[in-house]
Amino acid sequence: MDIAERTQALALKIRKQKATIETEEATKNAFVMPFISTVLGYDVFNPAEVIPEFTADVGLKKGEKIDYAVSHDEKIQLLIEVKKINDPLRIEHASQLFRYFAVTNARIAILTNGEVYQFYTDLDAPNRMDAKPFLVLDFSALDETLLPELAKLSKESFNLDSVISAAGELKYIGQLKRVLAAQFKEPEDDWVRFLTTRVYEGSFTQRVREQFVPLVTKAARQFLNEQVNDRLKNALGGPDSYVSVSKDAVEAEPVPEEETPVETGGEVITTEEEHEGYRIVRAIVCSEVPVSRVAARDTKTYFGVVLDDNNRKPIARLWLNRSKKYLGVFDENKVETRIPIADVQDIYQHAEILRRTVARYLVRSTQVDVVEEITVPVGPMLTG
Repeated sequence: MDIAERTQALALKIRKQKATIETEEATKNAFVMPFISTVLGYDVFNPAEVIPEFTADVGLKKGEKIDYAVSHDEKIQLLIEVKKINDPLRIEHASQLFRYFAVTNARIAILTNGEVYQFYTDLDAPNRMDAKPFLVLDFSALDETLLPELAKLSKESFNLDSVISAAGELKYIGQLKRVLAAQFKEPEDDWVRFLTTRVYEGSFTQRVREQFVPLVTKAARQFLNEQVNDRLKNALGGPDSYVSVSKDAVEAEPVPEEETPVETGGEVITTEEEHEGYRIVRAIVCSEVPVSRVAARDTKTYFGVVLDDNNRKPIARLWLNRSKKYLGVFDENKVETRIPIADVQDIYQHAEILRRTVARYLVRSTQVDVVEEITVPVGPMLTG
């Protein structure tokens, strides 16, 4: 699996098991060790790569331990301090990271509660850990734009220089995004004043503030919704941009259960681009189901991705072997809409649509199971 599939698989594990984890030690075993081993690719059972309870004397602090130190090229590169799942991460929790950062070769320190990972380096002063993280990875809401940077810390693609050179930009972009998200959700007075004084000519009094707080909040939400809708319209607008296929048309070309890789007219050849598209779709929907339930159905005209190897549960169709590439997605009636994409990586932009498609199949399966469970065959009544 690639880095996207590995992170999505861990995100699914966290979502399912989070409620049962009650201690810091359980957090380490259930989530942090899989992060180190599965996502980053280090051998947690090899002390030459991963050192638990890493100890170094720091000034007057003797024998103080940090939860994990990760070594690459025989040098300590990553320091990891773990808190219990659901515990908020505060800089006060990172005192040991601060001390160890100064006495080891590590340039990256990680503070985590198993779900949120805060990555620190020394941008502000050499060999002194910054007070603010340059990257925050939240497994409850994965930002897939951060995964290429995360991959640079993995064993297979370790590139510390590249991480450090990008850290400054990542730090401020991440902070700006979090500030904007907070203002859109619950605007502060300065933000309300800033926007109000650009549309209202009177004095910014308390009464005006109270009037405009809900207006700013409502306008922000509508703006975001309109941006999303406009993006969809641009993707789906015009007869040359998309093709909508009716439910009857989808069902008129079923692939039989005993489907072979040969369609009328010759052999089906799966291209590397189709393989990559398939891996991306699996990485996206593995937040909903295990990847083992996601299957491929290649044909001469498109590459199909289905749930449970069942052609009646289409997740996506990849129309890639053509001059204009499309991602085929399905609504609740199994109506396919083909969204134009410039590159196979553009599939990530439509992750939520694919996840909703899988979620609908899971809901339907649950409903069927419940009906079958409560339906009891009624036979002739026996009388004694």
